Amino acid sequence: SRFATRTLRRVKVPVPATALPAVSSLQLILQQTVRSSSTSPPSSRGLASAAPAVQWAESCSPEPIGFEVVQPKEDVGAFPSILIGQGESLVAKGSFAEAQKAFIDPDPESVSELSSAMEAANVGIVAHFYMDVELQSVLQALPNQKRVKISDSLVMGDAAVKMCEDGAEAICVLGVDFMSESVAAILGKNGYGHIPVYRADERKIGCSLAESAENLSYGAWLTKAAGQEDTNPLHVIYINTSLETKAMSTNIVPTVTCTSSNVLQTMLQSSVQIPDLSIWYGPDTCMGYNLQTMFRKVLAHWSDDEIKQKLHQEHDRASIQKLLDNLHVYPSGNCVVHHMFGKECVETVQSQYPDAFVSAHLEVPGEMFEIAMEASLTDRGVVGSTSDILNFITKKVEEAAVELQQRTSDEKKNLQFILGTEAGMVTSIVSNVKRILASNPAAKDKVTAEIIFPVASDAVMVDSDSEFGISPGVSGGEGCSTAGGCATCPFMKMNELDKVVDICNTIADGRSDTLTGLHPPKRLEGKTIKGRPAVEVGVDSILHMRHLMSEGRFSEDLVKEVVKN
Repeated sequence: SRFATRTLRRVKVPVPATALPAVSSLQLILQQTVRSSSTSPPSSRGLASAAPAVQWAESCSPEPIGFEVVQPKEDVGAFPSILIGQGESLVAKGSFAEAQKAFIDPDPESVSELSSAMEAANVGIVAHFYMDVELQSVLQALPNQKRVKISDSLVMGDAAVKMCEDGAEAICVLGVDFMSESVAAILGKNGYGHIPVYRADERKIGCSLAESAENLSYGAWLTKAAGQEDTNPLHVIYINTSLETKAMSTNIVPTVTCTSSNVLQTMLQSSVQIPDLSIWYGPDTCMGYNLQTMFRKVLAHWSDDEIKQKLHQEHDRASIQKLLDNLHVYPSGNCVVHHMFGKECVETVQSQYPDAFVSAHLEVPGEMFEIAMEASLTDRGVVGSTSDILNFITKKVEEAAVELQQRTSDEKKNLQFILGTEAGMVTSIVSNVKRILASNPAAKDKVTAEIIFPVASDAVMVDSDSEFGISPGVSGGEGCSTAGGCATCPFMKMNELDKVVDICNTIADGRSDTLTGLHPPKRLEGKTIKGRPAVEVGVDSILHMRHLMSEGRFSEDLVKEVVKN
């Protein structure tokens, strides 16, 4: 991996055993990140290679030991950050930020190599915002942007369809396995089932959140929902789940897929169309609890007219209260990345960054969500999807650039943004901010945007040079905390630039038959549910979502299915 070129100062210091994280905490993050050998990220990037540290920690003596740590080159404050707009280059504060900055400016040779390989193979690439910084920067620099799309999971399938309409003969999906599954299913429904879809790694590219819905407890929870006699149950399932989970869920209770971009619309519209509705949301526990918090704040602050104007024209305080009373959340699902932004992180944000804009993905724990929600009420923050966060930061920088460009004074503004989501988002943020400043030259030297990574101070990083396999500190690209959570997703980072180039070259050489291990999972292939192909059943919930997005309301078929049940 090119991340091997990170430039860090390493020193050996004695650390007493009492200063090490508790064994149970270390085991927790290892269990969350390394669920099994099949879902483990590569040892060079994720936490898989840290597993031996558990055995070591269990047998460590109370005597002082030598432990390798990484010291920052300078005092960087509470959290690391990247400053955009101070001259032509970026300014990284802290070694975690340096690890991200190192590849934001793409290597021209890498861009040329991938571009040539893609053209020769006639491949389109859809990638999630959480990709490795190096990979994203190269994708953004490719000359043929018709064949590249970096987005959240909602857009990836539609983008792949457009590429096939444009003549692409293969699609490479850079994300986790449920994303490649969804893209393949959407292509099939749009008449492009013959177009091969490839992942970037033969191993399972897992997702801690998706696996939360594959436990027996999730099926039991849905069976409870199906047994409701006084309400009409609708299962709203987060898109970050496998096609198999969606199929099995649909077989138990009527199900509709949602994303972080449209989950609010899904709940509001379904409660308007379906009488006596109860919503069963899963598997993301934090997002479900955050939505409950959002509805409570709406009831606390908004009148009937404000709800109709700002939320949904067919809702009022009484209907929102009824929706909230009948909203059930699965209690045992979380994302290893967003789980990181908890109480300690929030306290630092509040004490050290009182003037910063605060962003929070809907998947973050409640503490982070609440301060971002409060900030959003005065337009000082945003809660929502990755696209919502990107659009908010873009809007704020645009507003500042226009304002200062119209002034003749030398006033300057540094806009600070707390990035309450996966750190890979910084690539698209940097691209947008640079574009804005380039189009407003008079404001170029007056506006800076500082992207702050709320990385826990007790983070650990994989370190192959250390005899223990890991080192404490946020210095590496992972920033994984012993308290649970990572600043970057170790599963998403299984998608590497060299692998993508190899896939394209293999296709161009006419050896695509050797890439069968890179196809999306086919756990439903050949199976049926109540006489229908299981794949079709799994796609049903996605089609219900797509109907909502295109028509603004759910189909009557779904309404009848819910009420009949």
